[in-house]
Amino acid sequence: MSITLKQILDLVGKLDDSPGEDPSRERFRRYLKDNVKDIGSVRDYIEECLRSSGSQYNRALQDLINYLGNFLGFEVHYGRYQGVQGQIGYDGLWKSPTGVHIVVEVKTSETYSIKTSTLVGYIDQLISEQSIPGWKRALGLYAIGKPDEEIRQLENAIIVENRTHQLRIISVQYLISLAEMMQVFDVSHEDALSIIRPSGPKVDQLVDIMNRLIALKSEEAIEEKDAKIEEKNSAAKSYWLTSARSDEEQTAEEIIGTLVGQVGIYAFTDRTPGIKDMKEGDLICFYAAGTGVVAHALISGKPVEKEHPQVRQSDRYKWVVELKDSKVYTDNPVVIDASLRNRLEAFKGRDTSKPWSWFVQATRKVSEADFEILTGCSQD
Repeated sequence: MSITLKQILDLVGKLDDSPGEDPSRERFRRYLKDNVKDIGSVRDYIEECLRSSGSQYNRALQDLINYLGNFLGFEVHYGRYQGVQGQIGYDGLWKSPTGVHIVVEVKTSETYSIKTSTLVGYIDQLISEQSIPGWKRALGLYAIGKPDEEIRQLENAIIVENRTHQLRIISVQYLISLAEMMQVFDVSHEDALSIIRPSGPKVDQLVDIMNRLIALKSEEAIEEKDAKIEEKNSAAKSYWLTSARSDEEQTAEEIIGTLVGQVGIYAFTDRTPGIKDMKEGDLICFYAAGTGVVAHALISGKPVEKEHPQVRQSDRYKWVVELKDSKVYTDNPVVIDASLRNRLEAFKGRDTSKPWSWFVQATRKVSEADFEILTGCSQD
């Protein structure tokens, strides 16, 4: 039986920096080490943090991001939850077998301005204390839980200050994806490190490229299962799952809410799997990355190649499908957690604690039963 993050936190108690024998933070970290062995479970807990509010979840997020560093092949030293005079206030310190040290700063969101001087100061102090040999072997990494347009301010600050060789930014969702690549595919620690340290301060795009390649391999791996679903549904309507990610201008929920809920369309690239198979009468549901399924609708016509004025990057997302009978429930998403995955036909015979992002990274057909579960229409 899966246990939620809330249940774990209720058991271990309030997370804080208080001294003492076996404090709550150590119990929480020990629970993760002893019981959470797969990235799929880490993703579930991180997404629960991002859906919740309060210092307890913010501190749990910090520990979970640090715990993720172990899956990436680093030796992880947990930092303090709250700064205090006389101690270095970094969130995490990750040491690579290659000798590179990454000082991690976890941010739930970017509601408040982020000063690069703080993270740079932590690294300078660690160098002074000889915990890090020097800047040539050091890197500062911002892990952002809910990126928004303000990420450009942080990115621009890094560029203006000429610190692209010292500071990096990665969205938490992409950091999880990078760890999943290492657990499932032939991606080494050195590969992951080279992704975190490319040219330019933002690494999301590189990870996204690898994600799309891996999604294609995953499609091949489950080709037989999808073929059975296609055969079952080909004579009647088909059922689709597609996903959206937040960008610098809108959250995934806002993208889906605008296009599906207000305009009554959705747009795809010409490389979207199954785009030519969608037809009038099919049903489609929409997954907001890191949140859950937040909408579904009836497709009222085959995809048409055109640039729609409501679609940003319409030259890329140029296959437009018209929708009707749209239902948007961004305030009450259907979370694809381990409990729900256990009910899905797509996961039959699979360990639902294993990495599962393959299921939501590419547009795919699903069974009618799975569609009802994903849209909250089935409570069985």
